[in-house]
Amino acid sequence: MNNDLTPEEAEVMRQYSDIIGLPHHVSATHARMSMENRAAQFAPFAALNGHSAAIERTGEQYIEKMEGQMTIDNSQLTIDNFELKIEKV
Repeated sequence: MNNDLTPEEAEVMRQYSDIIGLPHHVSATHARMSMENRAAQFAPFAALNGHSAAIERTGEQYIEKMEGQMTIDNSQLTIDNFELKIEKV
């Protein structure tokens, strides 16, 4: 065993010592998967189909709602009960 190993690494080597030196298995019946197919297998997927579109629609609806509640009179912007006064410089 290598003396450069941490105690944790040495424990892993001990646990798997029966298989660590074995050659890599090559199937006699199945062809090796191409790198492209293998990458596709582990690529991220859209778990929430349409989620981005739903967020965009919600944002558009919010903007439409806020546009209906905004008024600008004499350099004063009012959104519901919030007022912003604009002074000319």
